[in-house]
Parts: sequence; C-alpha cells; structure tokens
Amino acid sequence: MVNSFNTKKFVAELLGTAVLTGVGCGVAMMTLIYTGQVDIVATALAFGLTLLILVYIIGPISGCHVNPAVSLAMAINKRITWKQFMWYVIAQVIGGIIGAGILAAVIALITGGATVGTLGANHYVDPTTIGSPAISTGASIGVSLIVEIVLTFIFVLTVICATGKKGAGKKAGIIIGIALLVVHLMGIALTGTSVNPARSFGPALWALFTSSAPMAQVWLFIVAPLVGGVLAAFAGRFFHSEKDDEIEAEEVKAPAPAAANLKTSEPAAVAAKQSAATAKPTAKPTAKPIAKPTPAKKSPPKK
Repeated sequence: MVNSFNTKKFVAELLGTAVLTGVGCGVAMMTLIYTGQVDIVATALAFGLTLLILVYIIGPISGCHVNPAVSLAMAINKRITWKQFMWYVIAQVIGGIIGAGILAAVIALITGGATVGTLGANHYVDPTTIGSPAISTGASIGVSLIVEIVLTFIFVLTVICATGKKGAGKKAGIIIGIALLVVHLMGIALTGTSVNPARSFGPALWALFTSSAPMAQVWLFIVAPLVGGVLAAFAGRFFHSEKDDEIEAEEVKAPAPAAANLKTSEPAAVAAKQSAATAKPTAKPTAKPIAKPTPAKKSPPKK
C-alpha cells in the first residue's frame, strides 16, 4: 500500500508553491510599484519560467503539481491517491500563504510600510463597494468564471498530456512552462489569471491588511480552477485511455493480414527456386558389380 504522507513530497509542494506565488505575484507588484502598471508580459514570463524551473527541481520528487487543480486531475485519473491529494493540497495552500507573506514583507520594506497593496490577488469587476478600494477593472463575474475554467482546462490538460505515458518525456517541463505563460498572457488583463487556487488564496489572505475585496472574491478563483481541472482530467482520460493503449499493443502483436502474406510469399518462392538452381547435385551411388557364380567342380566317376 502506498504511504499517503511523504515528507519530501509535502515539503517539495510547499516550497514549490511558495516560490511560484512569490516570484509570479512579486514581478506583477514590482512592475506596478516602479512603473505604475502591471507588466503583463513580464508577469506571464515570471509565472511560466518559474514553473519550468520548478518542474526540473521538484518534479522528480513530487511531480511538481504546485496547484490543487492539477492534483485533483491527477487524483481523478488515479495517478495519485486521494489521501495523497489531500496532503498535496494542504502543502500547496500553506506554500501559497508563505510565498505571499514573504512578498508582503518585501513590499512593506520597499514602501516603508505604507502599503502592501493586493499582492497580485485575482479579481473581477465588482459593481458594489466591497472593501476599500472597490475593484473596478477586469472582467465581469460571469466572464471571469468562464475565463478561469477555460484557461485552467487548457493548462491542466497540457500537464496531463505532457506527463503521460505518451507524453513529452524530458521536454515536459518546457511545454508546461510555456502553457502557463500563454494562459497568463490571455487572462492577466481580465482576472489576473489564477488557474491555481493556492496561488489565489495566499495573496487574498495577506491583502486583508489593505482591502477585503480580494478575499470576498477568492471563491471564484477556487471554484473555477477546480472545475477546469475536473474537465481536463476527463478529457485527458478520453484522449489517453488505457484501452487505446491496449488496442494499439494488440495491433502491433497481431499477425499480418492475408494480403500481406500473399505479397511476402512471392519473394519467398523466387528465393526457393534460386537456391534449388544453385544447389550442387548429389553424387549418385555407384552400384557394386554382381559377382559371377563359380562353377561347381565335377566329382570323378566311380569305378
């Protein structure tokens, strides 16, 4: 029986999620502080390249999920147990909180403790005054829900396919990192791009020191990515089912069809004739001469 708790895997997922959250959200906040607006390309690159690096660091240890949506999809497809899924999610949530907490401390030092902002928390347009200040940029709640489900579906399906039996092998980390980069390029202007409940919850928690709006909206960035992860799990099972692998294996082992046998029989017949023509004739056995019978001696007549 597989042990449900593994210390190395737990620590790897915790640290990986902390690094992904801290670096990705950190770049978003640094560009906001020093340029007055979030640099979409720089932030997308930060998330994508950080995950790419993490895949090769902690991938051999835990699989580098660093995302409850990915872990949920893996559990549905029986690539981890449900007990492992529980520990993975706990580690990821703690990691997101730690990563956002370190970022909050860094920003407080940079700004002299004046503000920590929303720490790159995800958001949708809030028509009411929730918290201070109210969120007035991005997409509506309905659009945000659809965007997060679709983007998470794309990202998690990429992870499933790239790491499967017929996946990309050692190149999987590059493909997964690029996938996260692409979905961030698409979603940052709309929702800030979550596709990861742990990455969303950590900044929303620490942002309470400034505004309650991110925490009030974080439910969407927990529900939508999980829904997208479930859909990706079933899509991955459909495209890469074990039955398909078994059918392909049987086709490889199956005997050649009759038409193929007819084609291959012709060269075999020609080869047989050639070998018969070039074969040395066997020496005929020489018959032994038949010995002539010796005439019988006549006995002298009796007197």
